Amino acid sequence: MYLAVEEARAGMQAGHGGPFGCVVVRGHEVIAKGHNMVLATNDPTAHAEVTAIREACRALNNFQLTGCEVYCSCEPCPMCLGALYWARPDRIYYANTKADAASIGFDDQFIYEQLDLAGRQRKIPMVQVGHEDAIRVFEEWMRSGNKALY
Repeated sequence: MYLAVEEARAGMQAGHGGPFGCVVVRGHEVIAKGHNMVLATNDPTAHAEVTAIREACRALNNFQLTGCEVYCSCEPCPMCLGALYWARPDRIYYANTKADAASIGFDDQFIYEQLDLAGRQRKIPMVQVGHEDAIRVFEEWMRSGNKALY
């Protein structure tokens, strides 16, 4: 966890984004480290966990982190938690809580609340269009013999 916290500090001091860091470990080996890069890259998805996941997957040449553990300087936000679930590490450790993050201006509670609403009721309305064409691609996928589930 010390490395994740130091990664958070390094990113913050470099002006890359908020004070968040993440380290991916397999056994006793550090596979990847990442810190928030939102400001440095103008990428709202460049949170510490996402940058660490991307780097770890490149290093492992795999889209999953099975056999790995992830150390986050703060409890992951909804986006990062989703990314971590898709990456499938064995365990996630965190130091600061989402309440701690909210106390310094990084409050994700509104996202949790939005997820409970129907699409059209959300702050950014979600409207389904083009289903007839899009479902055909899913049907093609199901018939395809060349697919990898993840």
